[in-house]
Amino acid sequence: MSEVFARIAGTGSYLPARCVTNDELSKTVDTSDEWIFSRTGIRERHYAADNESASDLALIACQRAMKAARVDANDIDLIIVATSTPDMVFPSTACILQDKLGVKEAIAFDVQAVCAGFVYGLATAEKFIRTGAAKCTLVVGTEVFSRIMNWQDRTTCVLFGDGAGAVVLKASTEPGILSTHLHADGSYRQALCAPGTVENGKIRGSPMLTMEGGAVYKFAVKAFEDVAWEALHANGLQPDAIDWFICHQANQRIIMHAAKRLAMPDDKVVITVDRHGNTSAASIPLALDVSVREGKIKPGQIVLMAALGGGFAWGAAIAKW
Repeated sequence: MSEVFARIAGTGSYLPARCVTNDELSKTVDTSDEWIFSRTGIRERHYAADNESASDLALIACQRAMKAARVDANDIDLIIVATSTPDMVFPSTACILQDKLGVKEAIAFDVQAVCAGFVYGLATAEKFIRTGAAKCTLVVGTEVFSRIMNWQDRTTCVLFGDGAGAVVLKASTEPGILSTHLHADGSYRQALCAPGTVENGKIRGSPMLTMEGGAVYKFAVKAFEDVAWEALHANGLQPDAIDWFICHQANQRIIMHAAKRLAMPDDKVVITVDRHGNTSAASIPLALDVSVREGKIKPGQIVLMAALGGGFAWGAAIAKW
């Protein structure tokens, strides 16, 4: 019996219509385009409309990924949604998305690993396919982080945007997802968090995002380097075998610092943070879809993805296109 692999068969993404530049943001927040761009590489980001939820963004991204993969609702047997900004406490955003897509009887659940959510979801879906428990899966990262911003904190509110990115994974006899590598360290849980919760109908604590920027920066650079090498070594590869490096799009300085430590040339590094801001779990699949649709990623090429989010939770995946 031949070995079964999981391959990315299609990608899709969606950005809300409202695009907010640094200059526009500076009219309501004590900041400037120069201040934001010099520290983060961000020029603009998108915000969801008042009537748009995480599942709405995910719906369009998934429909585009399904079209690219040439599959329909009847083909999908697993839906994994990575999000930190779900539609509601429960049911899961995945179940809501399942209904909106018209998918029947598929397994559906959410994954919560913040900015690393997509990599966690991809790893989970790959295991379902490799074991024969699924044949055609949707993995989508979708976020409306504009809803949990403290607009008085200019060090965080300028960083994040909303959006969704999705992939269709299909069973294949040819290698696709070569390996995935996941980690977490809860001792850093307070460095990046939104600690509020619902209790007796009221919010206890603050549901707004807080971040210790210096701690996150320092940890992220080392984590990206370590997990990237872990993935490379697992596949007997050196950095020069990688065609594209898609790092979580949080901060251009972090991305380029990590790439430098991996001896990854600039022209192999995908940058979309300038247009999207930090879209958390949507970050990597958004960058992936942009790269595919711009004709950068081609059949046979190898893509290295790495992400880190609150928890800390982090991970990497290597995929052959």
